[in-house]
Amino acid sequence: MRVAFQGEPGAYSEAAALQHFGAGAETVPCETFDDLFARVASRDADCAMAPIENSLAGSIHQNYDLLARHALHIVGEHVLRVEHCLIAAHGVTLDDVQLVMSHPQALAQCDHYIRAHGWKREVGYDTAGSVKMLQASGKRDTAAIASERAAQVYAMQILARNVEDNPQNFTRFLVLAREPVEPVQPCKTSIVFTLHNVPGALFKALSVFALRDIDLTKIESRPIPGAPWEYMFYLDFAESAYEERGKRALAHLAEIASMLRVFGSYPRAEGNGK
Repeated sequence: MRVAFQGEPGAYSEAAALQHFGAGAETVPCETFDDLFARVASRDADCAMAPIENSLAGSIHQNYDLLARHALHIVGEHVLRVEHCLIAAHGVTLDDVQLVMSHPQALAQCDHYIRAHGWKREVGYDTAGSVKMLQASGKRDTAAIASERAAQVYAMQILARNVEDNPQNFTRFLVLAREPVEPVQPCKTSIVFTLHNVPGALFKALSVFALRDIDLTKIESRPIPGAPWEYMFYLDFAESAYEERGKRALAHLAEIASMLRVFGSYPRAEGNGK
C-alpha cells in the first residue's frame, strides 16, 4: 500500500498514514497538496492522507478546493492528536536554545511556551522540514517544533514534549482513493452542492436532512471560481449514501440543488472524529 502525504518524512501527515494503515504502509512524501492529489490520480500512489481541518486552526480550504477539482473518492478518515515536541541536536540543553523554528501554525500553537522562554522565532516551510534543516545546519543554539517521529527520522533529541498551549489539538484527515467503498455503520458521507440564488434555498437544502433526523457533522462554503458571490457548499452527514435514509436525503437534495456530487461514504474515525 503506497500512501501519499504532504510534507517531509516525519510530518504529522505521515504519522497519521502509519497509524491508519499500519507500519507496513509505504509512505510517499509530496511537496504540495496539488502533488498529493495528482499522485493518486496518476496511480503513483494507492491513496492519499489529506488534512481537512484542525480543531484549533479550522479548515484547510485548499484541500476542499482540490476535492472539487479531482475525481477522487473519500474512503476513510483519521483523527490525529497533534503533540508538539521541542527538538534539537544531541547534547543541546534548554539553556542553549535562543531561537525556535517551525511551520507558522506550530509556532502559533506553542506561542505561550516560546514567549515564556524568551526565544526568537524562525518560520519554516514544514514541521518535519524544520527538523531536517536544523540537522543539516548543525546549529546548537536552535531548536525545532515538530512530531516525535520527526526526531526519530532525523536522529535528533527531544528536549521537551507536549509544548503546545492547548492540548485539545486534533487534525482530521481524509483518506482519498480512485475507487469508492461501501462502508458498514457507523459512517459518514461527504458531498458538495450548489444552489440556485433564490430565497430560502439553503434552508430547503438542509431541511432534507432534518426531516430524516440525519445529523450534519460539518458544513463549509467556498467561492465558485469565475462566479463572484456564488458558493459551493461542502457538507458531511452521519449516514451512508447506500442506506435508505441517505439515499432518500440525497435524492431530495438533487431536486433542489443545481449541482450535487457525492465524494463518498466511509467509516467514521474513532476518538475525536465527531
